[in-house]
Amino acid sequence: MAEEENAPAPMPPPTPPARTKDELALELMKFIAVTTGYGRSSATSTGFSGKPAGRSAEDYAESLIQLFERCREVVGK
Repeated sequence: MAEEENAPAPMPPPTPPARTKDELALELMKFIAVTTGYGRSSATSTGFSGKPAGRSAEDYAESLIQLFERCREVVGK
């Protein structure tokens, strides 16, 4: 019992490393893009329509870059 009384106090958990504004903006962008389908075409293509479904990969990437820039502006404030 004497050993329990002299035991050192437990160490608090280490604090996570500080995150940069860009990391926070990226996390926010990913959250918005995944939960809302941001930048993706709202029309779905089933069957043989003869038209390409949705936007090109370049258009989708550009919309995600624009979203990231908007998230950086919000986080930077």
